[in-house]
Amino acid sequence: MLNVVVIGYVWPEPNSSAAGQNMQSIIERCLAANFNVTFLTAATDSEHKADLEATGVSVKPIALNCSSFNTLLAQILPDVVIFDRYMTEEQFSWRVKEVCPNALRILNTEDLHSLRQARHDAVKQHGDARLAQLNSELAQREVAAILRSDLTLVISKHEMALLTEHYGVPAPQLQYHPLAVGKSINPAPSFEERSHFVHIGNFRHAPNWDAVLQLKQHLWPSIKKALPHAELHIYGAYPPKKATQLHNEKQGFLVKGWAKDVETVMANAKVLIAPLRFGAGIKGKLLDAMRCATPSITTWIGAEGIISNDQVLDTDESADARPWPGALCSTRISELNAVQDYVDKAIALYNDENNWNLASEMSKSVLSSFENNQPDVPFIERMCDLQQTLDKHRSSLFMQSLLWHQTLTASKYMSQWIEAKNK
Repeated sequence: MLNVVVIGYVWPEPNSSAAGQNMQSIIERCLAANFNVTFLTAATDSEHKADLEATGVSVKPIALNCSSFNTLLAQILPDVVIFDRYMTEEQFSWRVKEVCPNALRILNTEDLHSLRQARHDAVKQHGDARLAQLNSELAQREVAAILRSDLTLVISKHEMALLTEHYGVPAPQLQYHPLAVGKSINPAPSFEERSHFVHIGNFRHAPNWDAVLQLKQHLWPSIKKALPHAELHIYGAYPPKKATQLHNEKQGFLVKGWAKDVETVMANAKVLIAPLRFGAGIKGKLLDAMRCATPSITTWIGAEGIISNDQVLDTDESADARPWPGALCSTRISELNAVQDYVDKAIALYNDENNWNLASEMSKSVLSSFENNQPDVPFIERMCDLQQTLDKHRSSLFMQSLLWHQTLTASKYMSQWIEAKNK
């Protein structure tokens, strides 16, 4: 029986974000394998956090820049330590290495933060996420964390390819770990039983907030004009005042806030619309839409990682032949022809029952293809194997030993300086 420690950058919130769903699924798989699981975090309490203790997880608070972490870790003596996001690896991995040098160190990326930020910067500068500069300082930090770790969980095949082909990360250090998909609704509500458009996403996540602004400023006024009886329901955890102020019943733009039951919200909507201009990883909202047989309108950013790169084509050109249960539209939303394309696709899905049924039915095949595209070796099996052969695994990773020799010294001594200063 393995002793597993998970160090969370935040509390898992499976009903608020795909990242929360991903972290929760990792913990659940460890529990299903009868591992002892301890969750450590320095994060403040969270309104929507999962009740980990109810599932048998031991939960303990930790402090940043404090040797009390070392003392706690020495008491737990983990066989495996999982870092949730690269920032957690930077903060705690050197302490883990000192206290438990033989513990398997696993980094869960959630998504590549550096890719998401590079695309965000490209959208702000050029209006096009395809012009992202990948060799950023943030990428250096994130890839360094990946190379220092024994194994890194990567949620998207696109990001797996980026790490191996662009950044040169050795394949033995990576594990494809797709987002877990829940059960599909069967039977799902029919075309006649549904109404309105829906958008959903945690407001603290920049791509989601940007999508809401694109809907408010560019897309919804034209869609509403074409479909005067339709409404757009905006859901998401932690809506700030600037979001709730967008609520306008006359315009049919309704900011609803946190969705306690995402499945009910999604299954009652006629169309999900997610005009994502940047982002990374897998978009849980789009998988949820497919589970509920709800057609969706999104971009190549939204489709990335769910259908293959060849099918996404990394382009903004409209291509109705692509296997997407709804429509893929442009990320260059401010352009007039792009707005019209969104309007045309929205009308076609919202008014045409035959078109809607075809898209709804396609949800099953796309979702099935995604679910069947699993890693060659399951995560738990790979983790157990590496834990047993860790010395052999590490001996083949020259870049890992090089980085541990050369890096993190600044972070280590800065942390120790902060701790000494606090005393």
